[in-house]
Amino acid sequence: MTTLEGSDIMVALLRDNPLLLLFLVAAIGYPLGRIKIRGSSLGVAAVLFVGLAFGAISPDLRVPEVVQSLGLVLFVYTIGLASGPGFFASLRGRGLRDNLFALVMIGVAGAMAVGFHFVIDLRPEQTAGLFTGSLTSTPALAGVVEYLKHSGATGLALTDPVVGYSLAYPASVLGMMLMITLATRFWRVDYQAEASRFHETTATGEHLESRSIRITRPAAGETTVRDLVRRRGWNVLFGRIQHGGKVGLVREHTRFAPGDLVSAVGPVAELEKVAAYLGELGDDDISMDRRQWDYRRIFVSNPQVVGLRLRDLSLPRQQDAIITRVRRGDVEWLPHGDTVLELGDRVRVLTRRDNLDAVSHYFGDSYKALSEIDILSFSLGLALGMLLGLVPFPLPGGITLRLGMAGGPLIVALLLGAVERTGTVVWSPPYSANLILRQVGMVLFLAGVGTRSGYDFYRTLSGGQGLAMLGAGAVITCTVGLLALWVGYRLLKIPMGLLLGLVAGLQTQAATLGFALEQSHDELPNLGYATVYPFAMISKIVIAQLMVALLR
Repeated sequence: MTTLEGSDIMVALLRDNPLLLLFLVAAIGYPLGRIKIRGSSLGVAAVLFVGLAFGAISPDLRVPEVVQSLGLVLFVYTIGLASGPGFFASLRGRGLRDNLFALVMIGVAGAMAVGFHFVIDLRPEQTAGLFTGSLTSTPALAGVVEYLKHSGATGLALTDPVVGYSLAYPASVLGMMLMITLATRFWRVDYQAEASRFHETTATGEHLESRSIRITRPAAGETTVRDLVRRRGWNVLFGRIQHGGKVGLVREHTRFAPGDLVSAVGPVAELEKVAAYLGELGDDDISMDRRQWDYRRIFVSNPQVVGLRLRDLSLPRQQDAIITRVRRGDVEWLPHGDTVLELGDRVRVLTRRDNLDAVSHYFGDSYKALSEIDILSFSLGLALGMLLGLVPFPLPGGITLRLGMAGGPLIVALLLGAVERTGTVVWSPPYSANLILRQVGMVLFLAGVGTRSGYDFYRTLSGGQGLAMLGAGAVITCTVGLLALWVGYRLLKIPMGLLLGLVAGLQTQAATLGFALEQSHDELPNLGYATVYPFAMISKIVIAQLMVALLR
């Protein structure tokens, strides 16, 4: 048997077994995406390029379209559920400025893409792909593909966006990192000094420690703990208090007195500031005395406590307990009255030793329950999102816009994620389940869209226009990146650590965020990324579809 015959047999095998093709693409692409070169990697996007490689072998090697659609709705819906609370919170205060800043930068990228549309004579679908690829937005690409399907497009028109995206994507990731490196060195940014001046506290992750503080100042007891924390703006949480030889729980109405020893949890710098006001750091750590008051890390698996603010749960009064820390995924932060728990959170609870089992039962503490999802709420939310995606929205000029399978589920998920629950129905699945479904959805979509576009990608790349599109994508990314850094840092005076997160967020690129974290060595990039990510994603989905509609 010749080599040619062997390849023909392999093509026939994969053509007749599309699920085998799907998992082969995923099995090769996913580990490739984890390979890091100078601290950066393609991530799950490597599945797309492996799919393109298989698709380039033969136009018959295609993953079924229904698999691609399933992956798309799973991906955008789970992202929306996770981003809902942060999205609406970001529209207040400083977040409004940051989101407008991101929108302007995205608009600049769109204008440049339209400019290249005329300069290098691109088709509208290619232009939209170039735009989405230069800002590495897979949901926007998916939105364009869905829009084209609803508008009756076939053949080359459906693959053009994927080709443009694939050509612009690699250079856009590397280009943004290059702009960050140049800006940091040219302006000689001192990330540590900037972070120390930025006192905004967030739930994006803090290094928390526990300290005992001895009360020596009489002024510390002039008001209750609740008013004291509110007036001083402290980012700490008080746990135990030793008064008159007895140890108890610090409550909102507690008043400190000279001689008291209290335990406090918070960032080290904040604890030192609190200790200087109240008295001094104590030598005895009362948190080590677990004979009467003890703590335990508990999994939140009881749907009855999910989606409600902590102040509404009234834990000190109802359970004689307080939560001192909340951990979601790999991020830990101090809770406050408005904190809303999600399934899968791990909470550190302080209560009487003989009450630990009762409190654990109250929160659920079942790892098995966290591996399950509510099929009713998940399927109902997806169905509502898909129905919204089918609704036509008329625009001036006779243009009709549909949110499609990318935009509809995303909008509904953002709303449901912000609501958290309706009666007894909890909309968000456990955190771990959300991540798994999101990852599976992304792999299914990328494998599908890659294999279905690989043959046209190869033909475009082998021609002169392919290189022109690759260069255009690099120019768009580098220009937008440099402009955003200059405007944000020099004009708006945004701390560079926070600004890097905003840039990664408007690009919706986790690799850029990881690179930013390596540069700043603090949590400010996480804050900026979370602030603009949802709005930037929705903006790019809408702009990409409008671009196709107007240019066609």
